[in-house]
Amino acid sequence: MLHVRVITPVGLTDDVLRLAVECPAVANVTRLAGAAIDPAGDCVEFDVAREGANEILADLRGLGLKESGGITVEEIDLSISAAADEAMEAAPGHSEDAVIWEELAARTSAETRLTWSYLVFLALAVQIAAIGALLDQPILIVGAMVLGPDFGPVAAFCFGVLQRDLPLIGRSLRTLAVGFAVAIAVTLACAVVSRLFGWIEPSMLDDRPLTSFIIHPDRWSFIVAVLAGVAGILSMTARKSQALVGVFISVTTVPAAGNIAVAIALAHWDEVGASLIQLGVNVAGLIVAGVGTLLVQRLLWRRFDVRFTAADGVKTPEGAAAER
Repeated sequence: MLHVRVITPVGLTDDVLRLAVECPAVANVTRLAGAAIDPAGDCVEFDVAREGANEILADLRGLGLKESGGITVEEIDLSISAAADEAMEAAPGHSEDAVIWEELAARTSAETRLTWSYLVFLALAVQIAAIGALLDQPILIVGAMVLGPDFGPVAAFCFGVLQRDLPLIGRSLRTLAVGFAVAIAVTLACAVVSRLFGWIEPSMLDDRPLTSFIIHPDRWSFIVAVLAGVAGILSMTARKSQALVGVFISVTTVPAAGNIAVAIALAHWDEVGASLIQLGVNVAGLIVAGVGTLLVQRLLWRRFDVRFTAADGVKTPEGAAAER
């Protein structure tokens, strides 16, 4: 269940209440007259099943409440309510499969921000991956994969393609490109200094049986990236953060970036090209899978995006069952 709080001008309060009361996926509707101070108006609160959230949120947005008031949505960890149980039964589909498009839009938009924390995490991940490549240590490569934050912008890019949102696509590409460029540059600088001090030498990249997969992109690299992309999008839409860790471990974007940096510093030019291909193959696989998964989710969920109507115009669970 989700808890929705609506700040509404007094003139729209009746419309908000009507939408909430008539939606069978909604329960526990509350009106606080005059409770809102800035912007001034009423406060309407209610609980809604995740499966029915898209409809009610779209209707509320259609009233212009984004501009004249506000809509806040929170996850409910526990709800002990017979009315809430009935709302969940009336809502179509299953909560685990429900994709809240407004929520996904907000989350992916946040992932495109080119923040200092994003750059630092990515730079640290690429440096750890570079050390793992030099020492031929898979455990360091895995640690770098988990630390890398690069899937967020990829997911935002996929959502931007689905929505045909060119600004979102542009911000995602900028964050990815700048992030990897900065991370590789920082790692390259550290590698050059390390070579000057004699800490690393070209022979360290000659024989790496445990981490040579970084410089050998093939069909399996693309297949694994596609599978990881599907899992990554599903983990975001289903709010399964544990699964997202597995996605990070599956793709070779960060290790490839780290290998690019040390290969340049140690003049292993053939590995630079191979690592660039590996990076491109993995990003391409993630994007193909991400866009495809979101498209399938949208098409499948439309089966359940029904308008519950009865003869008197009031939405009822019986009307939902009849339509299904």
